[in-house]
Amino acid sequence: MKSHIILGSILGFLLGAGVSLAEQCSWPTALWRACVAALLLAVLTRWWSRIWLQSLNDAIRQRRHAAANPPAKTKPVVKT
Repeated sequence: MKSHIILGSILGFLLGAGVSLAEQCSWPTALWRACVAALLLAVLTRWWSRIWLQSLNDAIRQRRHAAANPPAKTKPVVKT
């Protein structure tokens, strides 16, 4: 999870700095905006990765349960 947060903060910082410099803001303003963008994207990445990892764990748990408990075979019904 920490790697997701770090990746999100790096992407947020680069995105915030890039947009600020594209708008031709001063360096202090660009740095401030980049830091805020890094924080916001890190929080969003943490939230998203938590949901994603929880979904993966649920899928693995369901597969293990299905493998341990195969469905019961039913006898065919013969009509006479």
